[in-house]
Amino acid sequence: MSQRPLSSNTDGRLNLEQQRKRAKELLPRLKSQDPNATLSQAQWQVAKQLGFSSWPKLKAHVDALDFAARHPAFDASDEARTTHWRCGNDIAHSLQVAGFKGQFQMLADPLCMGPVRDLPSEAFRVMRSAFISQAFALDPTEVARRVKDEYHQLEALANTDHSVLWCEADAYDQLFLIRALAGLEQAPRKLELIEVDRIPGVERFIGIGQLAPDVLAWLWPQRRLIDDSAVQLAKQAWSAYCASSPVGLAELAHSTQPSLPFLAPTLRRQLQELPGLHDGLSLTERLSLRYIAEAGPVPFGRVFAELMGKREPLPFLGDMMFHALLRPLIEAEQPLLIETGTEHEWPRRALTLTPLGHAVLNGDASWLDHASHERWVGGVCLRPRQPHWTLGDDHLPVWRG
Repeated sequence: MSQRPLSSNTDGRLNLEQQRKRAKELLPRLKSQDPNATLSQAQWQVAKQLGFSSWPKLKAHVDALDFAARHPAFDASDEARTTHWRCGNDIAHSLQVAGFKGQFQMLADPLCMGPVRDLPSEAFRVMRSAFISQAFALDPTEVARRVKDEYHQLEALANTDHSVLWCEADAYDQLFLIRALAGLEQAPRKLELIEVDRIPGVERFIGIGQLAPDVLAWLWPQRRLIDDSAVQLAKQAWSAYCASSPVGLAELAHSTQPSLPFLAPTLRRQLQELPGLHDGLSLTERLSLRYIAEAGPVPFGRVFAELMGKREPLPFLGDMMFHALLRPLIEAEQPLLIETGTEHEWPRRALTLTPLGHAVLNGDASWLDHASHERWVGGVCLRPRQPHWTLGDDHLPVWRG
């Protein structure tokens, strides 16, 4: 039976009485199609729409959330001495609201973008600072100070009393995770991980930052210890990501890694940022051009919302990151996109495809034969009109000479 969604849940917070009311409101619609329909069937429909296999499972989850909110037991687990690590500050306030007392630290470096090479610590920070300040038009001195401070704090991870890494299953988070673990010699005595790829009741889970404070409290008991096998896998994965060839990364991406179960799917998605064999586009670029071709002219911000809300299989970009990734398609000598309304802030500017944009999207031309900007995927450098790595139809790297 086709029907419109009963609700749109994004923060993971569920109210059982509200769901009961929705079931009662749904019942007359069900009876109009089947006079024998019951309230139990309506409740099952509501539960199914929220991602549960039954009404009792929905109720059990709501009860668990309520219990977590009333009995966080943070003190019992010595949480006040804990350092919470995150790849950004999106949960810092929600942790406080939920009652967490520990220290908050972040590594905001978007390792899913720009050059990521295996360099000594200071040279690595200089490389990343230069990229961040250029890509996001930020003050180089301030960026360098912040990057140095964040990485200096990360280097102390091995010596903290108790640290918890909060991660989801996308490239931004998983690359932060392997960078953090790769700097360790072995697993510390009390380093833990909270790692999720979905939240019950959330129709499209984008990231931990969208969750209500009491849902963070519910996640807290689900943390698990990081062991030596996870540290060794992170070292291997980080080395592969920094390499100038994506072959080693592809081997990890197409394998099963129980110690970090979300890593392989993330690496498979990140490999799709390599140019496609036929069009030279990354998956982000291809999805964006496809939507603009369908809906254009379309505001820049709406393209981002469409990708994050519907089309991106594993959302990992913030709005400014997305804007930075698409600038080269606009600013190239032979652009794929035309941007109008430049008197407005970038989200309100309209985007349309150029004839070359249509040709590339159709596979009749390769973007890397026309681009003007150098691009990186980890340690893989993609230079216009130069031989480069691509991703074949089987999702394995292919050298394009």
